[in-house]
Amino acid sequence: MPVRTALPIALATAAALLPTAPASPPQDVLRFGACPATVPAPPAPDRVECGRLTVPLDWKHPDGRHIEIAVSRVPASGSPAERRGILLVNPGGPGGSGLPYAVTKRAKLPDSVRRAYDVIGFDPRGTGQSTPADCGTMGGLFDSPGTDPVPVGASAERAYLTSLRDLADDCATAAGDVLPYLSTEQTAYDMDAIRAALGEPRTSFLGVSYGSYLGAAYAAQFPYRIGHMVLDSVVGPWDWYDFDVIQSRALLDARDTFFGWTATHAERFGTGGGAEAVRRSYLRVRRGLTAHPVDGFGPAEFDRAVYRALGRTERWAGLADGLRTYLTDGSTAGLRPAAAFDSPESRTYEAANRIVKCADGPGPSALEIITDIRRTRRLDPQPVLTGMEAATCAYWRHRPAHRTPLGSPDAPPVLLVASAHDPVTPVEGARQLRRLLPGSRLVTLDDDYSHGVFASRGNACVDDTVAAYLVDGTVPTADVRCTGPGLPEPS
Repeated sequence: MPVRTALPIALATAAALLPTAPASPPQDVLRFGACPATVPAPPAPDRVECGRLTVPLDWKHPDGRHIEIAVSRVPASGSPAERRGILLVNPGGPGGSGLPYAVTKRAKLPDSVRRAYDVIGFDPRGTGQSTPADCGTMGGLFDSPGTDPVPVGASAERAYLTSLRDLADDCATAAGDVLPYLSTEQTAYDMDAIRAALGEPRTSFLGVSYGSYLGAAYAAQFPYRIGHMVLDSVVGPWDWYDFDVIQSRALLDARDTFFGWTATHAERFGTGGGAEAVRRSYLRVRRGLTAHPVDGFGPAEFDRAVYRALGRTERWAGLADGLRTYLTDGSTAGLRPAAAFDSPESRTYEAANRIVKCADGPGPSALEIITDIRRTRRLDPQPVLTGMEAATCAYWRHRPAHRTPLGSPDAPPVLLVASAHDPVTPVEGARQLRRLLPGSRLVTLDDDYSHGVFASRGNACVDDTVAAYLVDGTVPTADVRCTGPGLPEPS
């Protein structure tokens, strides 16, 4: 039966029911007050409130150094009889700030879910306002223009590896002794500490993208503490570097689809009447920016813009327009992101991303990195390697003793949600993770090419299935396939 009420209790042990779990010192209940300016106000009559929770830096040594975790809450809007407990949410990353997500994601949830759950956001350790990660200059990652991220030839490959080593050294120098503890496994214990501080016997959880990996890590440590769990746009249970390689290959397919889509709207975009013509236009833009960056916008910045656009089909028209504008008048205005890449928030995100990935498991060798880049370039000479963040783990000073455990046969049935052609978290990841969560179901949005599905794509089949699971505990009798929107009409 779903949890309907819970009395406030003190934070006791984070994992008392699990013999392998480290002990947690007693803490006060989580007390809420005003939120920082980074958290938007929800529409009236809803309200958002924020607090901070003290947790051990290292859960295996709970009497040592402590850090604070920033937490937000939007209370359920329904009656006490409708309440199902708390729904902890995570927007992805690793590195994404979750404090405002309680407001922004809740606004998109079905009304029945908003009425049933207190939506709880939090900044995972290393992000936002929870011991924000620092990697200094990150080996020149924020240089403008950045170095071409696709090395071609032995000299460029050596320079690429040197930049990875420099990035790892900068993280070790700037982050210092916290480096090994900004891991997904440690964050899973923080999640359970939030549950206990809120006086809840169970945690329901909605994790998107990296949030799915975090949810699987929580399931591994606390399977009996799960109410309902939805893992959307699932990161597969691979080592992070292997996942990054898989993603880089999926991006090639997505870009080919984008080329074909743009070609079918040749009159609108003017980049060529066939997929190969659009590809040639694309390569002309990248070569031009490589030879002559425009106001700090070169090949690295271009690839980041392409990476971002390929993940959501509603951004494709903007990318196609940006290509045309550059070819017409040399302007990069249509390709530039709204927020500066080297903003404080972005610097924290990029640092946390590398630190978490490298703390979660083994890294590759330098030989593996170069071999995989060469293999990818044989598939397409000009790939998008922006998401290859875990390559820096080859030079990490604090290599973890084990990889983050994921999933558990003792967890209740979990709902996994995936877009059939998501290039950021390919659907195969959901299929693989389901094997570690017996009894779980996969909800697939067919004929869809975007990242982020539940309460994101506006698909009634997906949203109704997930809402019924979260509110009533209805587990589908079999996997669910929903009809997707197909490729969009350009605006």
